Amino acid sequence: MKIAMVASEANPFAKTGGLGDVVYSLAKELTVLGQDVIIVLPFYSSIKDKLDTLPGEVTSYFVSMSWRKEKATIYRTYVDGITYYLIANDHYFGRRVMYGEYDDGERFAFFTLAATALFENIDFKPDIVHVHDWQAGMLPVLLKEKESQNEFLKDTKSILTIHNPAFQGLFPKTILGDFYGLPDSLYDSGKVRFNDQVSTLKSAIVYADKIITVSPTHAQELLTNDGGKGLDSILRLREWDFTGILNGVDYLEFNPETDDYIYIPYSVSDFKSGKDKNKAALLHSMHLKDTGKPLVGLVSRLTWQKGTDLIFAMAYELANKGCNLCILGSGEYQIEQQLEKLRATYPDTVGIYIGYNDDLAHKIYAASDLFLMPSLFEPCGIGQMIAQRYGSLPIVRRTGGLKDSVICFDGNNEDKANGFGFDDYDPAEAVKTADYAYETWFNLETRKKLMKNAMETDNSWRKSALKYLEVYHSLVPEDK
Repeated sequence: MKIAMVASEANPFAKTGGLGDVVYSLAKELTVLGQDVIIVLPFYSSIKDKLDTLPGEVTSYFVSMSWRKEKATIYRTYVDGITYYLIANDHYFGRRVMYGEYDDGERFAFFTLAATALFENIDFKPDIVHVHDWQAGMLPVLLKEKESQNEFLKDTKSILTIHNPAFQGLFPKTILGDFYGLPDSLYDSGKVRFNDQVSTLKSAIVYADKIITVSPTHAQELLTNDGGKGLDSILRLREWDFTGILNGVDYLEFNPETDDYIYIPYSVSDFKSGKDKNKAALLHSMHLKDTGKPLVGLVSRLTWQKGTDLIFAMAYELANKGCNLCILGSGEYQIEQQLEKLRATYPDTVGIYIGYNDDLAHKIYAASDLFLMPSLFEPCGIGQMIAQRYGSLPIVRRTGGLKDSVICFDGNNEDKANGFGFDDYDPAEAVKTADYAYETWFNLETRKKLMKNAMETDNSWRKSALKYLEVYHSLVPEDK
């Protein structure tokens, strides 16, 4: 099957969050499964800055947007069996940032139109075009409204994955004719209209042949008034074409047996001694006293979505009990300052790193006993799965993908539990659960059983990719 992933970011070239991980990891696993996969990205200046030499230029063509005619220059490169096509145009992508520009509507309209034209220009006839979030959300519209008579693309099916429904691609009605060459009737009929603007995300929901989000529970949440970010009524109209597939973890990158970032490699057969050695080394490197109590880890963006008020309630409770805490993150200034206050209160036992450090992140996963992730909302989440991979037990609020990936210990399910959790967004509930995890840690046999369960949990991309293939094959015959 020929599959084109069209997205605004993908590892190893462009990443601001989990979207970049998902596009790359899913494409890589589909390639391993024998599919012919390409990834189509904007060629941002930040990508060029990383490269010693430019990839090979394969073609160029002009993209018409009303009175504008902008050149798309196409470069090709290969990573892990995936072919990447990078769409270059310095006017739109020669910026220091990927998003947040005043002309994002125009920039990503150019990208979407250039991606649509790319397939014929490189003679890649996709069975599936898989778009991610709002940036290429108009591509399914173009396939049905403008390319349905094009012999090359008329049989191509489209899939949308919603990663973050809070970003909806809202732009004035004028973008339809001015950028995409589409009639105002699509707006007047309501197909692309949302909150008196054009929403490229809603447009993709209406026009894509199938819609996916990044966990089964989040799919159910998006169908509710509270969780749908205003999109619930539209998604309910497409409910039979809408499903949730839990993201996976890259098992090559996150593997305690082979991870070059961690101090001592270990496996499920010797994780207790391996984690103890990693813990001792991490505490020494951060100049912290080993209290002989649980080491609690946190690797996160520091934003309200991540449940920071619950994090601080649990952090102070656990630090007051003598736990070590190692925290890595950056984000909102006020939250960063609260972390500094926490460190000042417990200077001998709490270590804080403001910023992002991939090396340190791996070390925290490998050394920690417990891992905090009490999000307000979390479409999927990856931190809890990485923590499980390293035998660190996540403490989560049961929402979105956290609910789908963590089996919470209740005192009677130690044969399958792989973490701890609570439901209500309430500091008292969070603290109660943190206390329970703390007390459970001192029962060595139970602790070892839960950690072993966590390490043996199947969070691989293979499992997720097979489910994506099922969706693809519901649209395209199995022999493609």
